[in-house]
Amino acid sequence: MSIKGIFPIEKWDFKSGSILADLQPDDFELLMAHKSEHVYKRNGILFKEGTYPSGIFYINKGKVKKYKVDKDGKEQIIYLANTGELIGYHAILSEDRYPDSAAVMEESLITFIPKEDFLKVLEQSPALNNRLLKTLSHEFAVLANSLTMFAQKVVRERLALQLIVIREKYKVNFVEGMPVEINISREDLANLVGTARENVIRILAEFKEEGILETKGRKIIIKNINKLVAIANYK
Repeated sequence: MSIKGIFPIEKWDFKSGSILADLQPDDFELLMAHKSEHVYKRNGILFKEGTYPSGIFYINKGKVKKYKVDKDGKEQIIYLANTGELIGYHAILSEDRYPDSAAVMEESLITFIPKEDFLKVLEQSPALNNRLLKTLSHEFAVLANSLTMFAQKVVRERLALQLIVIREKYKVNFVEGMPVEINISREDLANLVGTARENVIRILAEFKEEGILETKGRKIIIKNINKLVAIANYK
């Protein structure tokens, strides 16, 4: 089932996939002049918090988690990036170190674009500048929503909300009525929701008993998106 009209997914999803849209052919060719493609196995690291950027990353296929690690070594996942999204450009724009880390959540094909080529195109392309400004503005709003969620919602509501958002990211060639399989570890889901793994497992079992979802190993299939939206209690 589509969530259009019942849940504002645009308030929870970055729009970095649109950054490269509408680039002039010459600009796009310059941007990709020295690109390299790499296949990363699950949990492969793209970059680590505190290191200096050497380029940006385009997700040809796969899922990438952006996260921070606290003093006790626990991850807090900030965002899940999807196929078609661009990551790693914030540190280049701020001329600073990476503010977070990034790792693939499943085997992924990633294009690396050197920093120098990105900056060259940025200097000469009004389209790229405009897209970046719009994207950064939208990302700020998404992160503000996330902060509000952690401050105001209980774990059950946060889990429901994140399952709705993740479900949208796992839609591939979606047809109305077709089940969407969310393939995510319980540890990653807990780090995204901001709770213990045991709490996620317990609440997923409750959702299963209520007929909201079913599980197959680490896969989660949402059966009743309307109930999930109601539990998320998004105003």
